[in-house]
Amino acid sequence: MFPARYAPILFGFLLSGMMSLIVSGLSTARALGLPEGFALIWAGNWAVSWATAFPVVLIVAPITRRLVVRMVTPPSA
Repeated sequence: MFPARYAPILFGFLLSGMMSLIVSGLSTARALGLPEGFALIWAGNWAVSWATAFPVVLIVAPITRRLVVRMVTPPSA
């Protein structure tokens, strides 16, 4: 288990991993079809995607949260 203070980093790590896995798989399949060795090609693309996505999520998530707060009306009391 991780201390609660690491929750935003852990969230970003898991989110970026899952999202990059799905997106890299879809884009690899669209570009190449399903050739022999697809899983290995996908894994390589995923590694690069995740290495990019994780720091981006850590930077973009707080900005996105602030934008969402500005775009929604506060709940009624």
